[in-house]
Amino acid sequence: MLSVDVIMHDDISGQTMRIVGERLKRTRLIQSEKYVVALEVEMAIPPDDPSEPCYESETIQLLKEARERADRGDIAWLKQNGKVYALIGAA
Repeated sequence: MLSVDVIMHDDISGQTMRIVGERLKRTRLIQSEKYVVALEVEMAIPPDDPSEPCYESETIQLLKEARERADRGDIAWLKQNGKVYALIGAA
């Protein structure tokens, strides 16, 4: 695991802040009516509460954008950012 210092985003000053701690890469699945998208994202393990890894705001934004683009059928963007699986009807 990689250890990184905290840098958080302050909306007033426009600065980015990240959570201090070790980093994990995890695959998260985003499901829409037609697609499932597998995205590799980074999670941080804060030293003050290592019981559960957490997402940073940039990761949450990426997950939201992936869902919106999956709903719109933006396959090109989805393929650039993850693995795309298409839903097929039951026989």
